[in-house]
Order: sequence, then C-alpha cells, then structure tokens
Amino acid sequence: MISFQERVRGAILGAAYGDALGAVAEKLSFGEIKAKFGKVESLHTHWYKDDVPEQKNGKERGGGIVTDDTLMMLALMRVYEKEKRHLDAYDFGNEFMKEIAFRKTYIPEFGREAVLLERLFYPEKYAYTRHVLANCEPREGGIGNMVNCGAAMYMAPVGIVNAGNPKGAYDEGILFAMGHQHSYGLEAAGVMAACTAKAMETGTTAEDLVETALIFAKDGTKLAIEALAEEAFALKAKHAEMDELTACLHRRVKEFSPMEDDVARKEEKLGIPSAHYAPGRLRSIEELPVALAFLLINDGSFYPSVRSGVNSGRDTDSIGAMIGALAGAMDGMKAAEEEDIRVLESANRLQMVKAADSFSDTALFIIKNDLMSSKKRERLLNLNV
Repeated sequence: MISFQERVRGAILGAAYGDALGAVAEKLSFGEIKAKFGKVESLHTHWYKDDVPEQKNGKERGGGIVTDDTLMMLALMRVYEKEKRHLDAYDFGNEFMKEIAFRKTYIPEFGREAVLLERLFYPEKYAYTRHVLANCEPREGGIGNMVNCGAAMYMAPVGIVNAGNPKGAYDEGILFAMGHQHSYGLEAAGVMAACTAKAMETGTTAEDLVETALIFAKDGTKLAIEALAEEAFALKAKHAEMDELTACLHRRVKEFSPMEDDVARKEEKLGIPSAHYAPGRLRSIEELPVALAFLLINDGSFYPSVRSGVNSGRDTDSIGAMIGALAGAMDGMKAAEEEDIRVLESANRLQMVKAADSFSDTALFIIKNDLMSSKKRERLLNLNV
C-alpha cells in the first residue's frame, strides 16, 4: 500500500523530474530532438542553447534544473499551507499573486533569489497586469490572456487537496485558475486537477485517468482527449515505434491546436492572422491530451511515459511535468530513482521533498475537514433539519 505522503512526494517530485528533463529541449520539434540528442533520457543532458550562449538570456538549464512549471506548483503549495482550505480566484488574485510578484524565492535557472514574476512567460505575467495593476474582479482575471497551458501545468496541488474527489478537484481547478486563464486554457486546468485527484486513488490506471478526463472535459478539450486516446490505443496495439507514435499523435492534435512545430513567436509572424493561442470552443491545448496519450501507451509507467512525452517535442517541459505529476501520484515516490531525486534536490536548492511532506500534512488537514463537514451534513439530514 502506497501512503498518502508517498503519493504526494511522487506527484511533486515527478512533476519536477518531467519539467527538468523536458527543459533542455523545450520548443524543439521531435526531429530536432532526435538530431541533437538521439533521445533525452537523463537529467544530465545539456541544454541545446548552451551551444549558442547569446540565446540563453541569462538562464541555465540541464543537470536537473527546473523551470516555472515547478516554481508555480511550489508557490501554489505555499498558498494552501498558509490558508489551510480550498481556494478560488480571489485567492489567486490575493495570496498567490503575492507569491508570484512580491516574495522572493530561489530561481534555479538564474542561480539567485528573485520574485517569480521575473522568470514567468508573458501569459503568466499577464496576471500581474490584471490583478495588481488593473485591480480586476478576480474571477475575470484570465479573460483576454494568451490561451496556453500555463495554468494546467501547475494544477497538481489542487488535485492533491481533493484526492479521491475528481469532481471537487475539477471545480476548484476552474474556480482558482479563472484568475489566470480562460477558454480551453482554463478547461485544461480543471481537467488536470481532476486527473491528479484520480491518480491519488489506490489502483488507478492510465485508462482511469482518461475516463476521468472525459467525464469532466468540455468542448475542444474533450474532443482532443478522445481523439488522442483513440489514436494511442491503436498505436499501442500495433507496438508502434516513437517516430510513428509522434507523427500520428501530432496529426490528430493538429485538429485542435494548429501550431504544429512552429511554437515560437517571431518577428516575421507579426500581423499575420492565425488561431494560435486564441480562444475557441473547438480548440484545446496540446500538452494535456498528449500527456494522457503517452501515459496510455506506456501503461502509466513513470520513466517510459515521461521520456516518450518529452522526446515527442514542442512544449517538452510542460508535457513532462504533467506526465510526471500523474504517474508519480499513481506510483508514489518509488516511481523515481533515488539518484534522480538527489540531482533534483541538489540542482534546484528548493528542498522539494521537505516541501512535499509539509504540503502532504496540509492536504490531509483540508481533506479531514471536508470529511468532518460531510458527516455534519449527514447528521443534519438524518434529523430532517
């Protein structure tokens, strides 16, 4: 039997592992990864930008260094620990924004302490404009943002505090991430939270995660998960190799996310109409459907799932983080090798095991309060009040 604490450790360290493994290849296509690395399989892989220092913009990756995916997840954990209750968009606009914009933390890519806002990508910085500068109504904070996976990538803690209750996780994920994202970026956040809550249950399989996702997902997010799951089952049945896996999954996801391998925003794209990152009910982010597909293909096994997801290319750190969180929650701390955990702890100086254990206590406190409240309601109903 895997303990609750071990599952929390697995989810947090699993997300960090996937993030760090994918960080060295982020935005490269499957073909580019294959040409540059063969395969990305070790935390000690060098960052491809090391060969072109002027492109690094003051950042370092490789050797287990994590990105904003992990840092945002840890920030959310700290908010739960402070509030010791479920969260919503008002908490995003208040305590979470304080964590992002005003409280310094160690940024491994910078090798120094800084406010997290310094490190964030533009759609995550958008939250600062909306909540801090514009003083928006918190539930409208995500409206107008560039639609991406920026909220979904750090939703694992929402699933953990709702362990065994995917509906509660989905609802809370939506209510909280409204402060950050909208359209299918928001939808993916709710679905990722629901899947994490399911992954915390004993005996959960990759098929169970997909079934859970399809129960709650709406619009293009649901269609994309259905399409890629169907493709994953067919590819698994024929024992397809990585080239075919990636080509087929990318062909299917193109119906919902038209960017393909061209994920960078370049000067020459300016003024050219496209549906990239724009809201739409028939669209989906790529990362979550792709993550679930690779979990299906690899029966939820930690290393094969994370590594194949990362090597498929594009948004490799977020794909890796999502797979790592879900596979780690299912298998617990034992999913990751001790050496990889040691590398993560040493490279990032974030004391992630300690943070996971502290958050585990907080999550259990919230869950126990939920159970007590449920019992109180049950007694009231029995009394016909």
